[in-house]
Amino acid sequence: MSTPQNSATSDADIKQSWKTSVTNKGEFVRKPSAFRDSITADGSSGFKAEAGRYHLYVSLACPWAHRVLIVRRLKGLQDVISHTVVDWLLTEKGWNFTDQKPKCSLDTVNNCQYLREIYALANPAYGGNITVPCLWDKQKRTIVNNESSEIIRMFNTEFNEFCKTPEQRALNLYPEDLRGEIDQLNAWIYPEINNGVYKSGFAQSQEAYDAAVRVLFSALDKVESVLSKKRYLTGSRFTEADVRLFTTLVRFDMVYVGHFKCNKKRIIDYPNIWPYVREIYQMPGVADTVDPQHIMCHYQQSHKTINPFGIVAIGPDLDFTQPHGREKMAA
Repeated sequence: MSTPQNSATSDADIKQSWKTSVTNKGEFVRKPSAFRDSITADGSSGFKAEAGRYHLYVSLACPWAHRVLIVRRLKGLQDVISHTVVDWLLTEKGWNFTDQKPKCSLDTVNNCQYLREIYALANPAYGGNITVPCLWDKQKRTIVNNESSEIIRMFNTEFNEFCKTPEQRALNLYPEDLRGEIDQLNAWIYPEINNGVYKSGFAQSQEAYDAAVRVLFSALDKVESVLSKKRYLTGSRFTEADVRLFTTLVRFDMVYVGHFKCNKKRIIDYPNIWPYVREIYQMPGVADTVDPQHIMCHYQQSHKTINPFGIVAIGPDLDFTQPHGREKMAA
């Protein structure tokens, strides 16, 4: 869900990164993020947590950017960290800014037309992937970080001074006593589920697809088993592991089942995962971060080698507002 950019290449040479991340065996291999600085409350990292200093570039379609938007919302940082939503259509030139589609907006921070221009401002010699989320420092005029797993941890702890309520300040999605368990969950959920849907959908050989999709559904079965005994992945407390899993699960039936051929089962077929998804969706503020139009239009219009005519499917009909009953698990 990104585009590599090189300052020495023309627009015609710029290709969507998922196309350049497929091996000779037809296997999709995601490239690591490049900007890895940290924001700290005391500023010891060189980037001090301050209200109004930082800006997010995000896509409402992207599950990695979605993680960041959820944590930003749960911590009450909407007025502290501003954001710009890119066009849902990812073209050969990459993510672009528009005010002609719902919830999208122009870049009023740097007045750029494409996200790759933001990366060039941070590093004119940058030749890596152009990805969302992208966390920009207005003061130093550079990218702080473009790795979602690190950004959500910054938002979780380093901006507590600016949280709106005591409850938001006290919310800790990566508590010290659960870090070992959370890290273990992330270690298999990321490659097998979060990235597993992409390995399945972007596979360019039957062998690569078969291997990836089997691992994916084995992992989903494992999640189903965990959630049959626990309200959340670690037990009674909602953590970053749940945030990271949710952004994939909420997209699963919308696009991964059909578009990525992950159709062995749907999320609504899992008696524990489906209510779990609905519970998270119904948490205050989370539903506002889920945009089915952006999700469905992005995947089905951007991936022309998968869906050549860019036709967006009419369904499925999903009701995330049904009572979930997961509170009974607390007992």
